[in-house]
Amino acid sequence: QVQLVESGGGLVQAGGSLRLSCAASGRTFSRYALGWFRQAPGKEREFVAAISWSGGYTYYSDSVKGRFTISRDNAKNTVYLQMNSLQPEDTAVYYCAADADSLYGSRSFKDYDYWGQGTQVTVSS
Repeated sequence: QVQLVESGGGLVQAGGSLRLSCAASGRTFSRYALGWFRQAPGKEREFVAAISWSGGYTYYSDSVKGRFTISRDNAKNTVYLQMNSLQPEDTAVYYCAADADSLYGSRSFKDYDYWGQGTQVTVSS
């Protein structure tokens, strides 16, 4: 069992930056691939980024590539999402998730087994 708790969301102006953190409980954190997803009002949950169990493999949605960076610190049981050059269309609730069945994660939210409660990111124009 893994419990995930996100933090770091908030209100920022367009062009600004935020760093989201997701702290995990459980001894098997380092075995799981991790992902970040987001959901805006009235829209489906959308893949943002994922990172492999070791941190050696990362991938992103086209909409955030080059602006966002996912990383993890297995010693601290934490995954991060550094978000730069934020735009109003990045406004959403951001969720971290753990995939217990894959070392490399997935772009599909259906493949993830554990979810955090979400943290709100609002970007003003």
